[in-house]
Amino acid sequence: MHIPGHVAGRRHHAAALAATLFCSTLFIGPDIAPAGGDTPPRAAPAPKLDWTPCVPGSPFDCATANVPLDHANPRGRTIELAVIRRKATDPGRRIGTLFFNPGGPGGPGGPGTVQMPQNYESFPQEVRERFDIVSWDPRGIGSSTAVNCFGSREEADAWAAGKPAGFPVGARERAEWIAAYKDLSRRCQQRDPELLRHVSTTDTARDLDLLRHAVGDRQLSYLGMSYGTILGATYANLFPGKVRAMALDSNIDPRAWTNDASDDARLTTFLRMGSDRTAAATLDRFLGLCGSTTVSRCAFSAGSPQATRDKFGRLLQRLRERPVGPWTYGRTMGDVVNGLYVVHPGWTDLAGRLQDLWQGRAPEPAPLPSPPPVPHPDPYVGEEQASAVLCGDSPNPRDPGDYHALEEAAAVRAGDVGRFWTWAAEGCATWPTVAADRYTGPWNRPTAHPVLVVGTIYDPSTPYANAQAMARELANARLLTHDGYGHTALVNRSSCVQEHESRYFVDGTLPPPGTTCRPTTPPFSTPRPSGGIATGGGGLAGVAP
Repeated sequence: MHIPGHVAGRRHHAAALAATLFCSTLFIGPDIAPAGGDTPPRAAPAPKLDWTPCVPGSPFDCATANVPLDHANPRGRTIELAVIRRKATDPGRRIGTLFFNPGGPGGPGGPGTVQMPQNYESFPQEVRERFDIVSWDPRGIGSSTAVNCFGSREEADAWAAGKPAGFPVGARERAEWIAAYKDLSRRCQQRDPELLRHVSTTDTARDLDLLRHAVGDRQLSYLGMSYGTILGATYANLFPGKVRAMALDSNIDPRAWTNDASDDARLTTFLRMGSDRTAAATLDRFLGLCGSTTVSRCAFSAGSPQATRDKFGRLLQRLRERPVGPWTYGRTMGDVVNGLYVVHPGWTDLAGRLQDLWQGRAPEPAPLPSPPPVPHPDPYVGEEQASAVLCGDSPNPRDPGDYHALEEAAAVRAGDVGRFWTWAAEGCATWPTVAADRYTGPWNRPTAHPVLVVGTIYDPSTPYANAQAMARELANARLLTHDGYGHTALVNRSSCVQEHESRYFVDGTLPPPGTTCRPTTPPFSTPRPSGGIATGGGGLAGVAP
């Protein structure tokens, strides 16, 4: 099961603010009196974090946290969490710790020990100045105690090479795909079935509370992206009195994730979320903007939006009949969806690859990001790690034979990207375990302080409607709209969003209701001198960062 993510790992970012304060309490720091209604006190002690430079000369510190495998049995087996920190750059004005969960790549809870350093410069400057920024590889992932169903990377690579790229096309490839994921499930069940049952979002939320306690903060400041939003919402409802500040960027609808607390899933997680529809809308916008500019800015442009859409349709039909080297129709559509995540330089690079294919050339692989200064800059993040979290936590149809009909229905409503998003969850059909501890609601427990929800209009993975749903479901939340493109506002920069996030994390100031931000730099354009802010509650002026 391939679930795309944004930056990092082995693949694949002064304004005058008129704002309102959502509640009367200012955020002076972590020592804010907690509200009532928390879960019972921790049975496990807070882990001890012995920070040392990740590698000699690195500005990042690393530590290992030992936590219970099963939080209901704190004296039983323990597992390790790899943790990373960048200290506040203005220690005299330090507020506390900001915990960061980056979402992917490859699905739920990617390796924070890689993605936080790679994305560190994308955090607002004042946040970097005033907070230690801490991330971690969630249980089951990366350099923490990880789900690994293969004896070596070579064995894992051989498994991946034995199934269709992107998604299956035709009866033969569907059979190969289903057989490959049945084999993966069998391998995982044989290796460490106990671990598979204890990598849920709830388990990770409890880990996060132990880490909060370990750094000495009485309440949590948190930024979660993509899957990190459902993690944040779970924490907020397990520990509502511990929420100091929580920003959720590119959201998953909690009801879609849990299938309304029902195990009888007729649709996949991603189809319930509407990932197919939002990917289709984002792709259409990509093609329209590409066709509205010159080939010097978008290599795939055919001179007009409609001509560019038609060109894309003809390219896909050609690839169905005659792949270009290893670039099949399925692989290309997977690359298109992933290529829409990061606008700069992702959209320009994607247009170049499509033009290569149009001209019959196999595109060159995208360059890898620079490795961060950490001990393990390329940890193993095989598909089984995302599968263990998604399939154990979120219900999906259990009959592999159902997925072809689901694919065809998704293609009717969303075109070719619907096929991709349907098969992205098929590995769950035969996954061997269900999480022992799953939080399925309610989602409206009153938090000590309000939550900031950020949603992007043209997001190829998490629809804007999911951000609206998250803001409705939480008891005390404010929605900030990013009228832009790509997956997460952190890596698709808007100086407007950054200003609002800075004010929120520093002193609790939320944007006025209805506030809308725009990207600092639109797709296929030269940088603009300034980015503006449009609000529903009053005019705000933006200036160049």
